[in-house]
Amino acid sequence: MSDRSDFEPVPVETISPAIQAWDLPPNPYWENQQARYQRRSLAIAVSLFVLTLISTLAVGAQFASSYASGQSPEFRNFFSTYGTLLTHPQLLLAGVPFAFTLIGILLAHELGHFFACRYYGISASYPYFIPAPTLIGTLGAFIRIRSPIYNRKALFDVGLAGPVVGFLFAIPALAIAVFYSRVVPFSEAHASIVFGQPLALRLLAAILRPGVPPGDLLLHPVGRAAWVGLFATALNLLPGGQLDGGHILYAAASKYHRRITMGVALLLIPLGIVFWGGWILWSVLLLGIGFRHPPLLNQWEHLDRTRLLWTGVAVLMFILCFMPLPVLVR
Repeated sequence: MSDRSDFEPVPVETISPAIQAWDLPPNPYWENQQARYQRRSLAIAVSLFVLTLISTLAVGAQFASSYASGQSPEFRNFFSTYGTLLTHPQLLLAGVPFAFTLIGILLAHELGHFFACRYYGISASYPYFIPAPTLIGTLGAFIRIRSPIYNRKALFDVGLAGPVVGFLFAIPALAIAVFYSRVVPFSEAHASIVFGQPLALRLLAAILRPGVPPGDLLLHPVGRAAWVGLFATALNLLPGGQLDGGHILYAAASKYHRRITMGVALLLIPLGIVFWGGWILWSVLLLGIGFRHPPLLNQWEHLDRTRLLWTGVAVLMFILCFMPLPVLVR
């Protein structure tokens, strides 16, 4: 073993790069490509938004017609309405309360993600709506994140921002609708479509319409749009895969992400058999598409206590919005 105490320490100098990033000349080709991509992304987003507006207006017109007649909506009317609206497009105006409320809630959800991405410098697309001739006129909306997420804090905030903002828009809309909804006893007894009752709806009905069973409330179309917003929040907060709940789970406890995703996917199978077949589809999606989660660039920084407390808020929102049987079609 040699003693190196007779050697003088050599100072280590920090070498600064001769050229900084901001000293480099701009790249016109890259800037033109980015500008062209942004224009194309905006054009697609606007086109999908217009189509979704039309499809939700058509569904909203059906909800408005059923509400005016004091009846629950009929399943067969949702598809026959499209043909009627092609010949009488002015009837779409009746669907404005439903369509504008639903699109507003979904847009608020996606803009929550979008602005959280902007805050952390994460590249993200504009919100894309998905038009579809379904019972709600759409399959929801999404944004595409195009760059890696650096740390847990950014991932957590991006994942949580959407559900929180969407929930804050949906609850007041549902409260107003419950207050002004019509009381129609046994309205669901012979209806071909029966919508589930999330805990949030039951609580608001107990507060705003005491003594009235939630099943006797014929929800105003605004309330039905808020119901869709709550259902979308519950789906997004499922703790697994690359859903919003999966992002929150990975940010809070990444080592349990795969096991919990597997557990949630397996739990959805009996729920699909007993209650609603759609849960089986979501189980397949979690196992086949969103089972893995992209790693973070910095996986070693842990979440602070405040964000860990916000995970409790996410769980509470999920409980208030979740329905084992969202829709029953007879």
